[in-house]
Amino acid sequence: MTLLVAHGLRKAFGGVEAVVDVGFAVAPGEVVALIGPNGAGKSTCFNMLNGQLAPDGGTIRLGGENIAGRPPRAIARLGVGRTFQITATFASMRVRENVQAALQSFAGKSYGLWRSADTLYRDEALALLARVGMEDQAERPCGTLAYGDLKRVELAVALAGRPRLLLMDEPTAGMAPVERLALMALTASLARREQIGVLFTEHDMDTVFAHADRILVLDRGRLIAEGSPDAVRNDPTVRRVYLGAGTMYGEQA
Repeated sequence: MTLLVAHGLRKAFGGVEAVVDVGFAVAPGEVVALIGPNGAGKSTCFNMLNGQLAPDGGTIRLGGENIAGRPPRAIARLGVGRTFQITATFASMRVRENVQAALQSFAGKSYGLWRSADTLYRDEALALLARVGMEDQAERPCGTLAYGDLKRVELAVALAGRPRLLLMDEPTAGMAPVERLALMALTASLARREQIGVLFTEHDMDTVFAHADRILVLDRGRLIAEGSPDAVRNDPTVRRVYLGAGTMYGEQA
């Protein structure tokens, strides 16, 4: 069964073609990496998938329904979540409150002066934090957390929208190597257990080859390779354009 199918995606900015006839699919529970040099078109693809940009051509089908060109809020409500390279939590609010705010937003509910926001979706927020290993820090202000823990909170916030597809833009940027692998191991475990499709961009190749089921490689807006980590690691075009011709990632020198 396929969750997401992108076909013939095109996007140009003036005379510059950022994405040219790109197509790929993501299945439920599959973890797919989208890699490539800076300027390859990765962010443009992400922005078309979640509605921040309308494609100039092509289709994006989520569960068989074409979502291309719809606004981000509408796409989010259909089950597309996203995390960003820079974490976007409220530093002065407690961890639990950040997740509660996300749950309230997804539900479209507000609260009056007669009812404290602290009581809304409290149990649901704690359950989400338990899923990402952050329940024991629920009452701490986000501003006091280590960066790796902030990334876990951001993942809980994204899960509050009950995504079928999760887009993760450079999820491990700024993290230490051990933290990178731990975060992606957690994400992959959640995805496979709960059948959430994950598409992520990443520059750290150790993380990509350790956790991706399949890898897509972009260069100058075009898809130049697609396949298993082993197939992509050994693809001569990918090694020439992006990985380099020296030691192959994921292997001993």
